[in-house]
Amino acid sequence: MEEKKREVLPCIAVCKGDINPRVITCGDPARAAKIAERLEDVKCLAKNREYHSYSGTWKGVPITVTSHGVGEGGAVIAFESLCRAGAKVIIRVGTCGGMQKDITEGSLVIVKAACREDGVTEKMLPLSYPAVADMDVVRALEESSKGRDVKVNSGFCLTQALFYPGLLESKVRLYMKAGVLAMENEVAGLLVVASLNGVKSGAIIAVDAPAFELVGVEGYQPDPAMLKAAVDKEIEIALDAIINVDID
Repeated sequence: MEEKKREVLPCIAVCKGDINPRVITCGDPARAAKIAERLEDVKCLAKNREYHSYSGTWKGVPITVTSHGVGEGGAVIAFESLCRAGAKVIIRVGTCGGMQKDITEGSLVIVKAACREDGVTEKMLPLSYPAVADMDVVRALEESSKGRDVKVNSGFCLTQALFYPGLLESKVRLYMKAGVLAMENEVAGLLVVASLNGVKSGAIIAVDAPAFELVGVEGYQPDPAMLKAAVDKEIEIALDAIINVDID
């Protein structure tokens, strides 16, 4: 009897059922590999374009790690595919620009919600629908961050379509006035896609430098050692958090 052909999901190039229910996602394929190195019994599932996926275990719990590249359009493909492949909870680890004077380089931001200036999610749902992190995920990240010897803030981020400043610059300052903590490029897409699929999601992001609107493009000079230490911390926090999120 001929074996039934398994469905390969677009771009991430994995099959339905290959993804563990708990997924850590990040932009950089090299960072995905770095996270995977921390796991036990690791195997590479696929490497296609910017989408590199690995599975293994963390403290005995199965985990999948997948990279999604830079920018919301491509990232949303990964998020949707991960949901269809079997993800039940997804946590993004990444970097961001600080939007408040006390959100300093090397600190971490646990995202409670994201402002949707991404140019993608408005094609899915009206902008009146909020991009909100799952509270179980937020609580797990906050609990996991305790005692880590790193400054951690919880609050809103701004997800914008552009990396360099453009027409949104004046609106960025309005968001700063409203207390938004950080700016990045993918979290809103994760939160919206996860909501549409009934998947728990959240994010923890490391501040690499102040947002361009505070210091100008020329002022964006992250310290590599500082950033590495911050990313290492957020990876540890995310791994310990995701195994404590209830997915039943």
